[in-house]
Amino acid sequence: MGKIIQRFPQKDWDDTPFPQGIELFCQPGGWQLSRERKQPTFFVVVLTDIDSDRHYCSCLTFYEADINLQGTKQEDVEGEEEVTGLIQPAEVFAPKSLVLVSRLDYPEIFRACLGLIYTVHVDSLNFSLESLIANLCACLVPAAGGSQKLFSLGAGDRQLIQTPLHDSLPVTGTSVALLFQQLGIQNVLSLFCAVLTENKVLFHSTSFQRLSDACRALESLMFPLKYSYPYIPILPAQLLEVLSSPTPFIIGVHSVFRTEVHELLDVIIADLDGGTIKIPECIHLSPLPEPLLHQTQMALSLILHPDLEVADYAFPPPRTALSHSKMLDKEVRAVFLRLFAQLFQGYRSCLQLIRIHAEPVIHFHKTAFLGQRGLVENDFLIKVLNGMAFAGFVSDRGPPYRSCDLFDELVAFEVERIKVEESNPLKMIKHIRELAEQLFKNENPNPHMAFQKVPRPTEGSHLRVHILPFPKINESRVQELIQEGLAKSQLAPPTSRVEKKCVVPAGPPVVSIMDKVTTVFNSAQRLEVVRNCISFIFENKVLETEKTLPAALRALKGKAARQCLTYELGLHVQQNRAILDHQQFDYIVRMMNCTLQDCSTLEEYNIAAALLPLTSAFYRKLAPGVSQFAYTCVQDHPIWTNQQFWETTFYNNVQNQVRSLYLSAKEDNHSTYLKQKVRK
Repeated sequence: MGKIIQRFPQKDWDDTPFPQGIELFCQPGGWQLSRERKQPTFFVVVLTDIDSDRHYCSCLTFYEADINLQGTKQEDVEGEEEVTGLIQPAEVFAPKSLVLVSRLDYPEIFRACLGLIYTVHVDSLNFSLESLIANLCACLVPAAGGSQKLFSLGAGDRQLIQTPLHDSLPVTGTSVALLFQQLGIQNVLSLFCAVLTENKVLFHSTSFQRLSDACRALESLMFPLKYSYPYIPILPAQLLEVLSSPTPFIIGVHSVFRTEVHELLDVIIADLDGGTIKIPECIHLSPLPEPLLHQTQMALSLILHPDLEVADYAFPPPRTALSHSKMLDKEVRAVFLRLFAQLFQGYRSCLQLIRIHAEPVIHFHKTAFLGQRGLVENDFLIKVLNGMAFAGFVSDRGPPYRSCDLFDELVAFEVERIKVEESNPLKMIKHIRELAEQLFKNENPNPHMAFQKVPRPTEGSHLRVHILPFPKINESRVQELIQEGLAKSQLAPPTSRVEKKCVVPAGPPVVSIMDKVTTVFNSAQRLEVVRNCISFIFENKVLETEKTLPAALRALKGKAARQCLTYELGLHVQQNRAILDHQQFDYIVRMMNCTLQDCSTLEEYNIAAALLPLTSAFYRKLAPGVSQFAYTCVQDHPIWTNQQFWETTFYNNVQNQVRSLYLSAKEDNHSTYLKQKVRK
């Protein structure tokens, strides 16, 4: 499960520097003596190694009398400022920490285990500490998928490890609901936008555990994105210079350093205790695009303040009760899940699998996505798509065959339902609660959990006068017991979970986020106008062509009409060539120019790619032996100067040839479907 480390303060409490290691994080405010018997404390520190793997360090700190401090000055003792003489040994208390380091994130389990070790020590129970530690380190955690495991450290305890159904979904407990309770809706949304647009975010509080919870909550709101910059929920005092780092971060510090951190000019600072945030003037915080911002605020208000809607009623209904904290936490997370589903709707249609390398490379067509969403000039989404978190999103969720989770289902099948529910709060709340139930079940898959029992120290045990110092652990004995425990566990069959993979559903296509769908241009009548106009051109019906051409040019403002044009022109190409008379040539070139006018560098590239071979197929005779091709009249458009267009077109051709190699005509129905869609 992990490894346990026993940490003591240094013997010499003078100016001797502390080692640069975990000792800094055991006491983030510095190792200090105390004149008071303090309650044992617990918090979780997150450390990230060179491979970007996180290690969760659970720290339980307690104080005990130090009898080896004869001659210590009072200026070395916490809370003492004047030098009045020597302190009696019984009046000085030194901190000691038990630290459990693990790659697993089970804070409540680790709190109970470290608390049990402390209980055995402080109450002098007849159990071996080495045996407890060995049983803890040798405990095998079941694989994810809703598995549960009962275990005991051997001190009359009965504990349960419950794994989530899906590793990809964050486990938050009540941390998200607590963050909104501390800071409010608007402040949390500002922090949410800050981390998505790669700004520096700093929390400060007088509680170390609240710092860990706030950082966990903010990071979980980013799902399905993953935070890839420095993430330090509790920063020790000796490492405050990290706050001057040029990279974005999420960091938490104790409020005792609030005067130092308020001098930072490029950091957004959140005061968890006061419920405020400070955004420096030099930071322009890009907000969520409308109408998503308003919809998110409204949904959060309905969940966190259910009485707001009926506050003005002359005869209000009975007071609406809030959901319990764990379910409220999941309802808030469901709102952000719906937000990302709307924000990333149709993202799979902009993915491109490049197969010319030894390992396939997945590329996301950002410009096409922004153009089709109608957010070409939206600063927020541009920053999100250019960020490292979205690059990881494309890498993790881009493959067409993998295991799927709740977000994949939501973005593929529920986006239309979310849009319909925008004007109906009751249906919206119902859907949010359905999603919250799934999130809650992911963390608590077994409703009837086994009975748990963990002995606690007797009340007031930390105030006892005579307590033996915590003994030094016999490391060799612990190793022997661990090996014995692992040898026994090897006899049991391994609990492995087979990951279920499937073809990721593509979901609906990319549409404008503002719902400004040009139905006039994309209607069946407009497509029919384009088809009729092309037919009149090739039938040399000049009068009918002149009548329908203006309407056809207006229709080409729509994407479906442009696709229809390329398809219809392709039908009139015979053996890669199509000779036209002068009048026909002028009409076709005019329609091509109108089509390419909207295929800018911030638009989709597939129209220009489909039109490219047609520009070298249609030509006219200028003189004997002299021919003019259509590309000479359409070569001034900016799309042809874009290097990304040529790369995208090349990769698409490779992909189509790969499909033709491995799929039969019956299986490869993708192009047939597109043609049928254009013909409708």
